[in-house]
Amino acid sequence: MTTIPGPIDPPTRLLMGPGPISAYPSVLRAMSAPLVGQYDPFMTTAMAQTQELYRGVWSTANDATLLVDGTSRAGIEAALVSLIRPGDRVLVPVFGRFGHLLAEIAERAMAEVHTIGTAWGQVFTPSAIEEAIERVRPAVLAIVQGDTSTTMNQPLDELGAICAKHGVLFYTDATATLGGNAFEADEWGLDAATAGLQKCLGGPSGSAPITLSDRAVALVQSRKKIEAGIREPGDPSAPDFVRSNYFDLGMILDYWGPRRLNHHTEATSMLYGARECARVLLLEGRDAVIERHRIAGSAMLAGVEALGLAVFGDVAHKMNNVVAVEIPEGVPGDAARAALLEDFGIEIGTSFGPLHGRVWRIGTMGYNARKDAVLTTLAALEAVLARFGAVVPTGGGVEAAAGVYAGAA
Repeated sequence: MTTIPGPIDPPTRLLMGPGPISAYPSVLRAMSAPLVGQYDPFMTTAMAQTQELYRGVWSTANDATLLVDGTSRAGIEAALVSLIRPGDRVLVPVFGRFGHLLAEIAERAMAEVHTIGTAWGQVFTPSAIEEAIERVRPAVLAIVQGDTSTTMNQPLDELGAICAKHGVLFYTDATATLGGNAFEADEWGLDAATAGLQKCLGGPSGSAPITLSDRAVALVQSRKKIEAGIREPGDPSAPDFVRSNYFDLGMILDYWGPRRLNHHTEATSMLYGARECARVLLLEGRDAVIERHRIAGSAMLAGVEALGLAVFGDVAHKMNNVVAVEIPEGVPGDAARAALLEDFGIEIGTSFGPLHGRVWRIGTMGYNARKDAVLTTLAALEAVLARFGAVVPTGGGVEAAAGVYAGAA
């Protein structure tokens, strides 16, 4: 006999890891709003409003700015499978776990994938990327902006000009950075960029904002194939059509565009949430939100350093919203994380690959990029470190972080 559980009643958590984070309360309220039909005038208006809001978030005039239904990985896959023709050369600079992910998805899209690497905790110089472009001659450069596995933020501002010079399509995964770090889609010459809600945008995972330049749209349209049943006379059917139906950006663009051509049923509650994430950000002010993330990240950095923790990687290229700290010798990393969760209701993260068990990753992003969350986390971390035998200055982390906030004020 099936045992029927009670209603969902999750514990209260302060999510201070590398994501997901605690959502803005207004985002959760928006997601509880009543559903409407996918072609209801309210729904199509909300879709158009969401597109315009995300143009502001991305800092772009791209008409093709919309959502892909699914987690941030859905946005990545939609971009790559739609922009990469089988046999295309794709260059992926790898400086953490998620560069490997881009390479894998490009490989599954039947690209000839070329990677370059650097040590985890470092980023690439523009000259290193240009040298690889000249050697590989790729159709697409696919690079992560901020890789949460290492907390590094790859500078992108010079890469668009390099790609334009060599006729390369420029794509970036901005899942971990958008909303909390500088991002200028048009000024930096991006052809395509994707993100998720669960980091600096302050929502739940499940919707992937995407923006495409006119050049990227032209490529997508050149691969257009509209499925039988909704195809109309004169609709194109390219022989090298996108090999995924769900992630075919050509059809998704028609769904979001004036034709409103049926592709799937829009994830209504996620649309509401994504709309609210962008609305909250733009109401506060895009630059103000980025500055709030910078201050929170600086306060957390000062706090962990004052506790005597060594920071991993090149701090000059650290994302605003995540810091990685070396786990002190003699402190059991997983047990300490568990104590933070069980005793204080605070979640921080470990990492992947060569950093697993070596560092903790502490996030300050979205709704949690605020003073009380930072100070509470540092106070709890101090208590847990002391419990497991680490020598830490009493109140040192909180005092250092408070000092950053006082200086910013």
